[in-house]
Amino acid sequence: MNEQLAYTIEVFANGLMAGVLYALVALGFVLIYKASGIFNYAQGVMALFAAMTLVGIQNGQVPFAHLINAIFGTEVHHFGWHVHSFLAIALTVIVMIALAWMVQKFVFKHLVGQEPIILFMATIGLAYFLEGVADLMWGSEIKSLNVCAAEGTCLPQGMNVWLESTTYEALGYGFFIDNLDIVASIVAAILVIGLVMFAQYTKQGRAMRAVADDHQAALSVGVSLNFIWVLVWSLAGFVALVAGIMWGAKSGVQFSLSLIALKALPVLMLGGFTSIPGAIVGGLIIGVGEKLFEFLIGAPFLGGATENWFAYMLALLFLVFRPQGLFGEKIIERV
Repeated sequence: MNEQLAYTIEVFANGLMAGVLYALVALGFVLIYKASGIFNYAQGVMALFAAMTLVGIQNGQVPFAHLINAIFGTEVHHFGWHVHSFLAIALTVIVMIALAWMVQKFVFKHLVGQEPIILFMATIGLAYFLEGVADLMWGSEIKSLNVCAAEGTCLPQGMNVWLESTTYEALGYGFFIDNLDIVASIVAAILVIGLVMFAQYTKQGRAMRAVADDHQAALSVGVSLNFIWVLVWSLAGFVALVAGIMWGAKSGVQFSLSLIALKALPVLMLGGFTSIPGAIVGGLIIGVGEKLFEFLIGAPFLGGATENWFAYMLALLFLVFRPQGLFGEKIIERV
């Protein structure tokens, strides 16, 4: 096989894997926007908060240890035990459900019927609040994250040796694909199928769409707005946990993790703010597009570093010609 073509195929495959990780973050945005019409600025911070909580529970860390020690003069930082990964994930899901309930109880319950910009500004405040709480609870140092079913069966890291050797024997060039990216792709596919089935074929899914169309109308036909918002924020919290695990295992759990939400914005613009499959397709387009552009044009002709801005330029181009995105609801106006 021609070496240039082999490199291009490898870059394409890595772009698909990166796109899946972007799509995992975008899914949380879509869920909340689809059910409540709110653009959740705090989704990236929710991924950070979930990942930090998971690591803290796994390591038996005492929540708010620094604050407790400063107030009472103690030196307690850990309980002295380690929690199994599956149990830690279950406990983290409970924490995210409790967070969803508190967000509904103390914030959005009082904003029913308000303008979308008011709800958006509330999520900005929520983002900074969660970031501060995460710092107080678990500390600001960089943490390593891995999820293990048992000794020796953890989230895989590094290059897939089997794929590299197989492609080398078949094509004369070995493809370098990260094991964690492959796992993320499988997990994202399962999540998307589950969420699509939930939204289309369950009573709660239909209620979510009704709430998104009109809060007051949904209330008038007996839909519990409080329950639906707690449900959708819980689902978004679970998606944030999955995204936090994948990104945290890849690059460590640190406060820059919250910035992955910025890369989800062009994904949403391409796929549409109300489409779950659109989040996946948009993520794949962004992931493949930025990798191929960097490889074929950015590095040879522009000096590189085009991955930082290419996604936003592509999203801007889509906005000009199709503002609702590829899978977004069509804008119909009567005149």
